[in-house]
Amino acid sequence: MGNGLAHLMLAVWPLVCLVLFRTQKVERALIWSILGGYLFLPPLTEYDLPLVPSMDKVSIPNLSVLLIMVFAMKHKVQLWPESRVALVLVVGLILCAVPTVLTNTDPIIFEVLRGADPIVFQVDALPGQSVRDIGSVLIAQILTVVPFLLARQFLSSDDALREIMLALMVGTLIYSIPSLIEIRLSPQMNVWTYGFFQHSFAQTMRAGGFRPIVFLPHSLWLALFVCMGLLAAAAFARNAADQQKRNLLLVVGYIAVLLVLCKSLASFAYGLVLTPLVLFVPVRWQIRIAALFAFVAVAYPMLRNLQLIPLDAILTQAEAISADRAQSLGYRFFNEEQLLARAAEKPAFGWGGWGRSLIRDPETGVITSIPDGRWIIVFGTFGWLGYLCEFGLLALPLILMWLYVRKDTDAALSPFIAPLCLILGITMMDMLLNATLTPLTWLTAGAILGYVEKRNPQGARKPKFALGGAVMQGDAPIKGKRTVI
Repeated sequence: MGNGLAHLMLAVWPLVCLVLFRTQKVERALIWSILGGYLFLPPLTEYDLPLVPSMDKVSIPNLSVLLIMVFAMKHKVQLWPESRVALVLVVGLILCAVPTVLTNTDPIIFEVLRGADPIVFQVDALPGQSVRDIGSVLIAQILTVVPFLLARQFLSSDDALREIMLALMVGTLIYSIPSLIEIRLSPQMNVWTYGFFQHSFAQTMRAGGFRPIVFLPHSLWLALFVCMGLLAAAAFARNAADQQKRNLLLVVGYIAVLLVLCKSLASFAYGLVLTPLVLFVPVRWQIRIAALFAFVAVAYPMLRNLQLIPLDAILTQAEAISADRAQSLGYRFFNEEQLLARAAEKPAFGWGGWGRSLIRDPETGVITSIPDGRWIIVFGTFGWLGYLCEFGLLALPLILMWLYVRKDTDAALSPFIAPLCLILGITMMDMLLNATLTPLTWLTAGAILGYVEKRNPQGARKPKFALGGAVMQGDAPIKGKRTVI
């Protein structure tokens, strides 16, 4: 999908990444290779190659930075986390593809019965997955966690955390220009640039105006990114010198206005609640709140699956705020009920890809359910194993940070670690409503994990493997041995 420019952008992005690594410091190059691809590459456009996952705006930047850092840089790349729990979750997230594929080899057939003595007509079928699909799914899972693994090693310093927050603020300011154009003229940036519109145009119309989308998958994704930029700007304003604070507070106000114009109730609520926290609340309380967000995000799907969430009470509260929002939330709950029933048929390892976990008309195969939250998508696709590994891996850095500040109350912390924890925590909360898991989420989680690993090494397992250099035992090389993973 898309014009020649769309395919050209995907093709040249590895070269853009290489230029960034040759001209910028490693931290900045890594961040902008991932962030730039997410913000500016065309959505939906992809190269569909045999036996490998589709190459798109997510997988191409992730693969590019991995290959560049392994083969074109002097830095030793150590992919394994020091935390044993993180290591288990990473391996589980990657290898959960194997039992998922092996337990979904049967096709799903759609049939129509005709006549008094029924004659069965096969209308369509979803093919079963085969052993050859394991490689493609494994590669896709590995590429998904590449930002997490690289950020853990290279973005865990105080300066690197500042670079992440600076990139979020600057990226939001850059994106504000096309966003304001779309708010005024209607969402057309992707049409003008890449020749197609990436979603339902009706979903960009809200409250008598338009919601911007630019080059992202949905307007809700853009609103959440603007919320991240707002929190980053607030963090800089809090820690700025007096002569700079006023200018940065103006930036906070500008981004806050943009967030309001994005017309996303959830992201607006995040910004309204979290911005004062970033500006005024002690950093340790910010970390505690972020850990609470992570706990709720992990626990909610479990409680939802056990029918322990008071859905009627939640809908009543939503209706008191907005009847339209309550209707939208009720529709989400209805779809989740159907999809949970479908997932319960294969709870351990899920239904696999190709939309096998969705509810379809038994005769026509037409999809009749729409999965919104990331949790229900991963639960239906990879079952409990995939869900626990993915959400557990995202929540782990926040839990470890909370345990660290609880144990060492006098430790000096980066002024940007707490706002970054809040950004990750609120993203996990948003994943209960929307499928807003992006490379930025993994980048943020990896940076926080690396930060806490450096400051709380107890219980961590020193990795013995390295990419592109000497094998390492802890911090010392083992002479005479080399390995490539």
